[in-house]
Amino acid sequence: MQDKILIVDFGSQYTQLIARRIRELNVYSEIIPFNKEPDLTDVKGIILSGSPHSVLDNDAPEVNPAFLADMQYLFEGSKNIAFSIRYQQK
Repeated sequence: MQDKILIVDFGSQYTQLIARRIRELNVYSEIIPFNKEPDLTDVKGIILSGSPHSVLDNDAPEVNPAFLADMQYLFEGSKNIAFSIRYQQK
């Protein structure tokens, strides 16, 4: 299977554009909704595509904290990626 870039869609109007630009570079990309459990097999990068909501809004979409932990594990030890998670409980 080929490497892929996973785009997690939180409702951004630019998600499809981001995916198209990645595909123009001959890289496979896959868009998934934020509330779907992703398959991280062969994932080489993850893009979190934002939402029109503020993270402080009560109705802002929330990502599963287990997914964030999986992301951190997936890229742990990578020299080319700066990774930081800040998760605020409401």
